[in-house]
Amino acid sequence: MPTPPQTAVEELPGVRDLLLAEVDPPPLCEAKTAAMNRRWEEAVEANPALFDGPTVVCADVSWRDPETLLLSWYRATYRLFLLRHDPEHGLPVPSVFVSVVQPTDDGRLLVGRGASSTSYPGAWQLPGGTMEPTGTGVALDTECLRRHAARELVEEVGYLVTSEDLELWTVTRGHHGSVGVHFRAPARPADALTEKYARLVAAEVAQGRSPELDRIAFIRSPTELGELGGTCVNVLPVLAARHAASMPS
Repeated sequence: MPTPPQTAVEELPGVRDLLLAEVDPPPLCEAKTAAMNRRWEEAVEANPALFDGPTVVCADVSWRDPETLLLSWYRATYRLFLLRHDPEHGLPVPSVFVSVVQPTDDGRLLVGRGASSTSYPGAWQLPGGTMEPTGTGVALDTECLRRHAARELVEEVGYLVTSEDLELWTVTRGHHGSVGVHFRAPARPADALTEKYARLVAAEVAQGRSPELDRIAFIRSPTELGELGGTCVNVLPVLAARHAASMPS
């Protein structure tokens, strides 16, 4: 198997509806702010391509009823995540991300390996990404998450799916308390997905860019992750096991 996850991933079963509520960000004391800015300056010096873009941070999750999960969130920028690693002023800073479970018509699951330019270089994962906040005064809701997931699938794999075709599949909590909202796409032939990905890679290379996923593969179960080699993001074995359990025996 790939390198085991650093933190156990908890699946929040039975989520049928997801509500999102924006809250004010927690105040940072002067020392934490200084530590965050210092770490960001050091990170940019090491990698000038870093961009301090807007992001969504989870403030809390709670159950409204047995099938409805309330996710409270606040606006921040990526530099806040660096406080996760500060030994004196550390904060968990849970991110909110989406991913797409893309099955094939023969029961396998599409996975991709992160390119060297991504947050998880060399790690196997599902197509997806961290959420960005909506414009000021615009509510963030499940449909926003669906659209973002659909956009990640076409940007990383080349396969276009409408947000209406993505069903809310499950929600997880993992490293740093980060929340993953996972959607399931309609099954497609593996050959068709491979062709879409090959066309995407060719187009990216022609434009002088590197694809976000430098390789894709198809697996039936978590045990097949070991045959791929390398590492995987900590949520992937959990989702791969859930996918395998949902397939007809």
